[in-house]
Amino acid sequence: MSDHVATASTVVEAPKEEVWEALTDPDLISRYMFGTEVSTDWEVGSPITWKGEWDGRSYQDKGTILELKPRRLLRYSHFSPLSGMADSPENYHTVTIEIAGDGSTTTVHLSQDNNETPDAREHSAANWQTMLDGLKDVVEARV
Repeated sequence: MSDHVATASTVVEAPKEEVWEALTDPDLISRYMFGTEVSTDWEVGSPITWKGEWDGRSYQDKGTILELKPRRLLRYSHFSPLSGMADSPENYHTVTIEIAGDGSTTTVHLSQDNNETPDAREHSAANWQTMLDGLKDVVEARV
């Protein structure tokens, strides 16, 4: 399924420290990630959960923090019971968020692997792009 990787990116007019804060602060995350409540300690190997409501249905997604390099990289696994798939390792996605900046501008690139079909990849890419557009708006409103 390596050819079904969803990608999204944005350029934020803010230093990468501000972008990193928005990626790891649960209060800020809820403002751009569809109101989700994130819970984790941001340590490699620790669980991460997302709770909220999507299309009128409650959800609680889960994963594990796989890699974390402050102000540069965040990688975690992700599983959503709303997918209708079994909660088994082959049904988890890996989400990778990379940030790079040169002072007042930061580029954010996100990828999500393990999408079953090209349509699933496009659907995921559109959702992630919406999330990154919201991240951009939240961060730029703060600086």
